[in-house]
Amino acid sequence: MTISIILHLTNEDPVVGELEELPQPTDQTIVVNNPRLKDGKDLHYLEAEVTTMIIPLHRVTFIEIIPSAEIDEVITFVREE
Repeated sequence: MTISIILHLTNEDPVVGELEELPQPTDQTIVVNNPRLKDGKDLHYLEAEVTTMIIPLHRVTFIEIIPSAEIDEVITFVREE
């Protein structure tokens, strides 16, 4: 199962992509599949055919995890009046 993320890099625009698994505390790099800008455009510093990018974690400010459609289907306890 892939995990959709928004990756915030130091002094760069946010990068949207997918991860196979979340980074562990001992990891020094993060592997992002299908990297792109939030608006879907290609990253100007990558070649057009690149589908995987390895980023050193010291460049990452923070990672946002985008909820999947499966999570949205979870039944919550909301009272409808």
